[in-house]
Parts: sequence; C-alpha cells; structure tokens
Amino acid sequence: MNTVQRYIFTIDDLPKARGESHELSFQGGSAESFAALLQQALREPSLWQRWKSMQPDPDAIDPALGANDPAATVEAHQSDVHVSVDVRSSLPHAVIKHRMTLLIGKHWTLRDVSAA
Repeated sequence: MNTVQRYIFTIDDLPKARGESHELSFQGGSAESFAALLQQALREPSLWQRWKSMQPDPDAIDPALGANDPAATVEAHQSDVHVSVDVRSSLPHAVIKHRMTLLIGKHWTLRDVSAA
C-alpha cells in the first residue's frame, strides 16, 4: 500500500450534495452521517461493487478503482450548510475522488493533500 495521505475537502451545501445515481447517492443530511458513509465506502468495496454492477460492461472496469483501505478514517465538521471533510487513507486520490463523486456528485472541492 501507499503511504497514508491526509485529504481536506469542502462541501458548500451538504443538504443539496447528491450523486447522479439515486441508488448510490448520499441521502443523509448531517456531516456525521456523510463521514460515516464515506468512511465505509473507503474501507469496504460494497459501494464500488454496486456501482460496477450497474455499468454496461462490468468486466471492462479497472479493478484498481475498487481498492479499499480498512484503516481509512473520515471526520467531517459542519458550519451552517458548509462541511469540512478530513480523510486519512492510503488509497490513491483517484479512488477517493470516485467514491466522493458517487456519493455527492461534483459538490465538493479538494483543498489540501499532505502526508498524514
């Protein structure tokens, strides 16, 4: 595995942040519920497996995108509708980006990446 990185994301309006697929999208409203869901999505392959099964040719999907990190941690803090998300994981940015996009679409911004 790669070294652990710390990713800081912001979500401007969590109540409106949804992914494109209702079946995979975040449906909660709190920062804590989002953090728990993202942490599960990074630790376990179930979200990725559900997404892969929905693709026209699941066998053509790069298996590296399905990597998981059982030690990944996610914390989120909410101020009004804005949320700051702190992810610590050995997963590559592409995997974290994919899971974030499945859950909340493109309603987030990467603010910083550093060694954890």
